[in-house]
Amino acid sequence: MNERLHKIYDNVEQAVHSSRGRDVLLYLLCVCVAFVFWLLLSLDTEVQRDFNVPVELVDVPDSITMLGKLPSAVEVSVKAKDSQLLRFEWGGLSPIKIRWNEYERDGQLAITKAKLDTRVRDYFGQSALIVAVRPDSIMLPYTTLPGRKVKLIINADLEPNFQYIISGPVRASFDSVTIYSPVGLPHSLTSVETEPLIRSGMKDTTRFEIAVKPIEGCRIIPDKVTVTVPVEPLIVKNAGIPITTVNVPDNARLITFPSKVNVSYLVPISRYNDDYNIKAFVNYQDARPGKQKLQVTLSKLPSIFRSPSIDPDSVEYILEKVGL
Repeated sequence: MNERLHKIYDNVEQAVHSSRGRDVLLYLLCVCVAFVFWLLLSLDTEVQRDFNVPVELVDVPDSITMLGKLPSAVEVSVKAKDSQLLRFEWGGLSPIKIRWNEYERDGQLAITKAKLDTRVRDYFGQSALIVAVRPDSIMLPYTTLPGRKVKLIINADLEPNFQYIISGPVRASFDSVTIYSPVGLPHSLTSVETEPLIRSGMKDTTRFEIAVKPIEGCRIIPDKVTVTVPVEPLIVKNAGIPITTVNVPDNARLITFPSKVNVSYLVPISRYNDDYNIKAFVNYQDARPGKQKLQVTLSKLPSIFRSPSIDPDSVEYILEKVGL
């Protein structure tokens, strides 16, 4: 291995000291010098760049609740030499800190266009030209009044896929929210609702992030909630049910053929092993001369049971007199 490396070294040294090798090295040196000159010239060129500069509100008293949201960043278009902007592109952007006591006045946080432009110009340097700032000003009202907690109502229109069911209550991550306002809230305001949630064809339990419907001039905390919709498949369950006769007078007896029916229905898979007392009935009062069969009806089933069917759905019968 050492002999092979020594041989490679000898070949490289021989190539470098040859006339052709010296020409190649001179060419590479010229390329490096040209690159350095190009880089210096390009960095001295004036360019325009767009930046999202973070904004942070600091020193806010605990008694203050902002009724609007401070933008997380301001979009700034700035024109300057490339060398000036290089540190912002490679070094990251530190936030512009907005101190509460410097901009609070008349019940709001007020950063005018002139003040915001000044902060941005100081951020990038006086030699930079600020082309545009979006938003061009920040005006946020606030309140010192305590908030009111109210009930949150989920506004949802949900439809599972065929042979699936919404198997439980639709729940939000918060059952109530707090409303803050610069003035007193009306006593009639006892609840708010989410923005409409409309989904169909659902096949699995799903979570949605839904905004709370805003109230003008107020702030709602939290303003978004996670809504969980429990969905599971339906499977077929069968049961043999004895037929019960009803409204039979004391001096009569009603006998059906067969005496049992098979009831099948769809049930959520998690409830398959639950026992539920299903009853099948025939009504003595439906018996008429010449009528050979009686209709079989079922007792009321839970709402989670779907598409019940009876086999047979009518049965033959005979009437017998019973002596008193």
